[in-house]
Amino acid sequence: MAGHSVDEYLETIYFLAFPIGEYKPDPGSSSAIASRVADMLGVSRASAGEMLKRLEADGLVERGEQKEAILTETGIERAERVVRKHRLIERMLTDFMGYTAAEAHIHADELGDTFSDDMVQRIEEKLGYPDRCPHGWPVDPAFEQRENKELAPLADVGLGNPAEIVRLAEHDGDLLHWFYEEGFVPGAKVELRAAQPAAGQFKISLAGTERAIGEKAAAGLYVKLV
Repeated sequence: MAGHSVDEYLETIYFLAFPIGEYKPDPGSSSAIASRVADMLGVSRASAGEMLKRLEADGLVERGEQKEAILTETGIERAERVVRKHRLIERMLTDFMGYTAAEAHIHADELGDTFSDDMVQRIEEKLGYPDRCPHGWPVDPAFEQRENKELAPLADVGLGNPAEIVRLAEHDGDLLHWFYEEGFVPGAKVELRAAQPAAGQFKISLAGTERAIGEKAAAGLYVKLV
């Protein structure tokens, strides 16, 4: 499936299952879910559809009333384990091995299957039980799901509302690198100054300097109002 593992698919579906802010994935059809998963993983809709069938056969996903993909209890448990492992490996790569935060995300995807649950527990202990990954995502999925309600994409917060970046979208490696190169990091203060969604353009203030960014970037910065 274009090199993506079952765990990577579960991680993506998990993200859709527990949306940030008011975002709700379109449950209208199985193809809509397949399309969203395909877009986030950079694979074809056919590949995503085939993997969703496999996940359903394995008891990790079930179909809802409108054929939407829903994680089963077993699927949620495994997805949360995958998410937690990924974020701890990212911290190991940045804190102990000197990788940049953007590099760590890519390598964590590659390394996920090589670490057992016991290894991940030992990594967490050595790291001193960190709260978040380098990109601001909580290590504890339960806390993440509670915090989701307090956050929104920068594109949605309205003009003139001071905000703080809490998390960065991770599914696009190029965008993640760009965030760090441009100073869009967790803890940075931002404010939406002008928005032209139809043209895909936004003007924001970052640390007191006005900047123009695209819609994709504005939608991938998850913030809380301050």
